Amino acid sequence: MANKFTTDDIKKMAQEENVKFIRLQFTDLLGIIKNVEIPVDQLEKALDNKMMFDGSSIEGFVRIEESDMYLYPDLDSWVVFPWSSEKGRVARLICDIYSPDGTPFDGDPRSVLKRVLKEMEELGFSDFNIGPEPEFFLFKMDENGEPTLELNDKGGYFDLAPTDLGENCRRDIVLELEDMGFEIEASHHEVAPGQHEIDFKYADAITTCDNIQTFKLAVKTIARKHGLHATFMPKPLFGVNGSGMHANMSLFKDGENAFYDPKDELGLSETARQFIAGTMKHAEAFTAVTNPTVNSYKRLVPGYEAPCYVAWSLRNRSPLIRVPASRGISTRIEVRSVDPSANPYLAMAVLLAAGLDGIKNNMTPPEPTERNIYVMDKDERVAEGITDLPATLYDALQLLKKDEVMMTALGEHASEHFIEAKEIEWDMFRTQVHPWEREQYMTTY
Repeated sequence: MANKFTTDDIKKMAQEENVKFIRLQFTDLLGIIKNVEIPVDQLEKALDNKMMFDGSSIEGFVRIEESDMYLYPDLDSWVVFPWSSEKGRVARLICDIYSPDGTPFDGDPRSVLKRVLKEMEELGFSDFNIGPEPEFFLFKMDENGEPTLELNDKGGYFDLAPTDLGENCRRDIVLELEDMGFEIEASHHEVAPGQHEIDFKYADAITTCDNIQTFKLAVKTIARKHGLHATFMPKPLFGVNGSGMHANMSLFKDGENAFYDPKDELGLSETARQFIAGTMKHAEAFTAVTNPTVNSYKRLVPGYEAPCYVAWSLRNRSPLIRVPASRGISTRIEVRSVDPSANPYLAMAVLLAAGLDGIKNNMTPPEPTERNIYVMDKDERVAEGITDLPATLYDALQLLKKDEVMMTALGEHASEHFIEAKEIEWDMFRTQVHPWEREQYMTTY
């Protein structure tokens, strides 16, 4: 989806494709897509970076006395929504958030990622490429259009219709995404009933994060047309696998994959090993960002294919980090803990910052773990230096606050407001009385 559009290109395409409205999109700190919709006659004003909005009404942005913010559209993010009406089509531009003084807003997640990418460039790398693997569930909706807990199929991994009743919906999602410029690499039913995965081609970090947000919007929109509710909630159901968003990452330098070394017995460069070491060092702290909801930690438990231990491996899928078999330009590191509730810009920023810290400090990772960690007891894990990921959002937030590298990557504004919002979320969960408690204790005591 990486284009190189000018303002004249945008105006011309808007006219040729009968665009009547443009959504100026951005993402708040919690990863929720926001937008200001304008009629096409305001397009020129938007392209001149003169569109304002009230930042005090957006989660984690600014106080009421400093509310004016400006939307700076990224011209290369221009897309016409294929599901919009031919009578008057709707397009979108993804925007960066700027303060009135013309500087990037510190609390804009896209700007947070751009700051870390600048640090990467100062170390001599040209690109940070990411290939995400987002998973989601499809639930039936009731007569009022509200989601139920009834799944729309009983399929399993790689099943086909009629077992996989979501196949038609998933196919339509793929077709709409392709109309928007996505290059889809795979689409299939996942392990749990009602669970699906659609993989799209890797791209640079900003484009990938933009794509993840566009992907979520498209999946939810098309699912609704099929009478289904798509959710990226990490663990909507007890007793089955949760939804992850594995992040496949690689650094490039002078057009070459910096993670590949043909002379190494594993095909991994020193840079790759240092990146792995940095990722492992900061894993416990960045989990608050890559797994940012109370529900995220219901997924990070043994027995459901999600990692809960800090280790790395070449083939084993139980550790946090796996190095897929492909080499050469496809050499990459897969971090398996990330889930799709994460704000992609913040998640990729902390993952990159962790890896870069490993490179800057010449860190060395431990030996890869090829045993199934799920069957190892605590003493065995301790003996091999394998630590646990945090078990709750509260634990993860405490670890994040203590990690200077991760806090610096997020920046003072984003880290302060993110942690504040998440501590409120945890406290609401902690003080709520849940159905499980009533089932266990109401008649017993």
